[in-house]
Amino acid sequence: MTDPKHQDLILDQFTRQAAVFSTAPAITDEDALRMIVEAARPAPGDRMLDVACGPGLVVCAFSQRVREATGIDMTPAMLERARRLAAEKGLANVAWQHGDVHSLPYDDASFTIVTTRFSFHHFLDPAAVLQEMVRVCAPRGRIVVVDDYASEDPAKAAAFNRLEKLRDPSHSRCLTLSELKGLFGAVGLPGPDATFYELRGDVEGLLARSFPNPGDDLKIIEIFKASAADDRLGVPVRIDVDRIHYAYPVAILTATRPA
Repeated sequence: MTDPKHQDLILDQFTRQAAVFSTAPAITDEDALRMIVEAARPAPGDRMLDVACGPGLVVCAFSQRVREATGIDMTPAMLERARRLAAEKGLANVAWQHGDVHSLPYDDASFTIVTTRFSFHHFLDPAAVLQEMVRVCAPRGRIVVVDDYASEDPAKAAAFNRLEKLRDPSHSRCLTLSELKGLFGAVGLPGPDATFYELRGDVEGLLARSFPNPGDDLKIIEIFKASAADDRLGVPVRIDVDRIHYAYPVAILTATRPA
């Protein structure tokens, strides 16, 4: 399901976020990128696709381990950052495509590894995107979905999603871990293997790479402060003097497409 208004929100937010997102320590974290690559078990002959590739960090991380790596994204400013990163690294086996991830412009079974990171919470219908990822993945290829996830407590999940929508108006819904895993069975994949890490940072840095509507930044700070006391968001939050620290839980979910 695509909604032109929602697509416009994503384009607006990530055009503005392109520079700050692509250089944020939590996003460029090499240990996290290494975990994603290892979860996919890449081989030298693999052809890899990263869906909603943003600034190309995942593609560039895989490029050292596969025959070729491709990224697709709907935001030209993000793709420009990706091209620049690949040029800086001198990578010759990468390609970039501007396009809609809900209708991938590739033939069936075109890739042996298909990944996406921090994208599902922006999609109105993540199952439809995952179905497209499966379509372009070869039998016995690997599907890797990386995203933060909300508490299984409905009230805490709702509060977390309200916060994220305030912070980034293009946010749709952060799924729970059980919902993310459930998407795999819904599109004919086996239950995924899971590894975990935390997306850590402080609220000041989070807001520095976000573009909330005027005045919402103050609401966000107050919600984080309240959660440090009552855990209303369902994610670790602590206050250290004048800084508010958070740790969003992130899952790396990997499954092999059946033959």
